[in-house]
Amino acid sequence: MRPKQIPPGVDLDRRLRAAGFDDQILHLGQGLGGVKIVVAHPLTRQDDQRRIEQMRADFVANASHELRTPLASLLGFIETLLGPARNDVAARERFLGIMAAQARRMSRLIEDLLSLSRIELNAHVRPETPVELGGIVAHVCDTLGPLAQDRDVAIEIRRPQEPVYVLGERDELIRLFENLVENALKYGANGNRVEVAVGIERGGTPAAVVSVQDFGPGISPEHLPRLTERFYRVDVAVSRDQGGTGLGLAIVKHIVARHRGRLGIESRQDAGATFTVRFDLVDVPEKIPLKSKV
Repeated sequence: MRPKQIPPGVDLDRRLRAAGFDDQILHLGQGLGGVKIVVAHPLTRQDDQRRIEQMRADFVANASHELRTPLASLLGFIETLLGPARNDVAARERFLGIMAAQARRMSRLIEDLLSLSRIELNAHVRPETPVELGGIVAHVCDTLGPLAQDRDVAIEIRRPQEPVYVLGERDELIRLFENLVENALKYGANGNRVEVAVGIERGGTPAAVVSVQDFGPGISPEHLPRLTERFYRVDVAVSRDQGGTGLGLAIVKHIVARHRGRLGIESRQDAGATFTVRFDLVDVPEKIPLKSKV
């Protein structure tokens, strides 16, 4: 079979790179008739594999560090209670309270790690069950009502009278909006209110839209691109004081991706933050059973 000749004037390097070959292109010289002969090394997959392996190693290292910190604290208090503070009733009461808080922190972290693992395991499988989004969001706001009262924050929810159907996994969508609304209550509490809106966009491809807006201190622009990274925190001390694990928005990102949705984040310093999720809207015939009631 004769090799295909590349016409003069064609930027072969650009075409190869656009097709997925990396920059390591070896030119072997000129063939008959002045035709360039090249060998292109398609190393993109290897590069991706190396990047994935590095991400996995970083994740394991970060998870180990996050677990090691409260575990070391627990061990230290146990040693103290078994030794110098064995008969100190006041110290025992104080230490037991701290130990309980550290144990709860470890429990939250393990739960988030398991949740993230389950979501990633099914990332390639798009949910196919119609669910009514407005009911799910209302359920989440009701569930977080006690937390809002504790923080002296009002949750204001707006939803259309018509049902808003998407294809989704009910439990994952509940987790998604719990994370967003809970973050707004914790980190935007000084704004005294959180607005949650469910709506429909009709322009172009119809979409179901849910936004969660707080009126707190906002987020500096340099942090926005990394907010959904695992274990990334704008302020480590504040996050831990609020009981954060550093995985909440990573879980949100992966749930949105599995549902083939889009996540948008807008914020300005001292002007609050808005997290917006968009899913494809679906029409649901009456005969299809729904998982919309919560």
